[in-house]
Amino acid sequence: MSLTLALSILAGLVLLALVVQSLWSARKSEPRRAEPTPAAPAAPRMEPPLGGDLAPTPAPMPMDSAELVDARRGGDPALAAAGAAVGLAGEAVAPGVEPVMGAAVAETAPVAVQAEAAAPAPAQAPVPAVRRGPRIDALIDVIANLTLDTRVSGDLVLAHLPATRRAGTKPFLVEGLNAATAEWEPPQPGQQYRQLQAGVQLANRHGALNEIEYSEFVQKLQPFADSVGAAVEMPDMLEAVARAKELDHFANQHDAQLAVQLVARKAPWSVSYLQQATLKHGFVPGSLPGRLVLPGAEEGAPPVLVLAFDPQAALAENPNAVSVKLVSLSLDVPQTPEAEDPFGTWLRAMSALAAELEADLVDEAGRRVVPEAFEPIKSELEGLYRQLEGRDLAAGSAAARRLFS
Repeated sequence: MSLTLALSILAGLVLLALVVQSLWSARKSEPRRAEPTPAAPAAPRMEPPLGGDLAPTPAPMPMDSAELVDARRGGDPALAAAGAAVGLAGEAVAPGVEPVMGAAVAETAPVAVQAEAAAPAPAQAPVPAVRRGPRIDALIDVIANLTLDTRVSGDLVLAHLPATRRAGTKPFLVEGLNAATAEWEPPQPGQQYRQLQAGVQLANRHGALNEIEYSEFVQKLQPFADSVGAAVEMPDMLEAVARAKELDHFANQHDAQLAVQLVARKAPWSVSYLQQATLKHGFVPGSLPGRLVLPGAEEGAPPVLVLAFDPQAALAENPNAVSVKLVSLSLDVPQTPEAEDPFGTWLRAMSALAAELEADLVDEAGRRVVPEAFEPIKSELEGLYRQLEGRDLAAGSAAARRLFS
């Protein structure tokens, strides 16, 4: 064999080895794909969509980082020192709302047995389900009274409501005193109201109600009152702003969010694989791209946990082709009732997902952590729950969900 032929063969073998290595590397770097399903499964429960300004909106996925947030803009020192990984969670959970009240159905009256065959009494028609939205609450709203000279219809009220029920970053609500039931409720068509009221929220995660937002509330409310023939009684602006600052200060000191990152240990995940794998553990698609959520126990409640990843990856045309290497598992403490054991659920979920996805748990600095490292936080959270309850803002309550939103 000539030297030239030998060199040619050697060059060919080297080239072949390079091609094989390239193919193997490409194969290794491909995202893990979802397994094909034999039949289309039933549609999973979805996260309630984010609501509008006025509608009764249901409010309860993924974030990125192993972080404990003791407060959104300043926090409780005890919480700040408790965790192994502490940081600011990057996403606020949308405000929660009251759950949908189920339809009340009257039982069929028992049939009296007589000598002659008697026809059974017909069952009463079921009462339609009533969807309850956010309600005005003197604890977190500044309330303006609208006095009416005569009753007005719900249709008239609805026709003249402001196009947007928001003053700056603060939502406001309008309710009517139902002439038939003597209960306050969002205006409904076909009902009569003998009094109206409007409430603008004192504080949320955007901060306290300020003078400009209060003035905007007044400017939107006055034309509405004129349209329905109501006289407006507005609270003093300076007193309202002072209340807002005090409530916002309390919220700053008692707002806690926890988050931990999961980083792919081997091959990255495709979006479809991520959705399929997390569905086994109860996560469903969220209302926003890049969110998978563990729903709460109540319909319409905020999610217990949020699993967040790159929204651009979630919007890709081919969910099997795009790669995701990092997701964030977060818990918004004030949004979920303590009775649902959200902290324990968070710890169990991070362990289960780390095993399912073959991922490492890391903090925001990229340091590896273990679920046990967060156990000391539990006692601090119990203290936080008691402080919220002492202010009538128990975690998971309608008022707490609105305030911490």
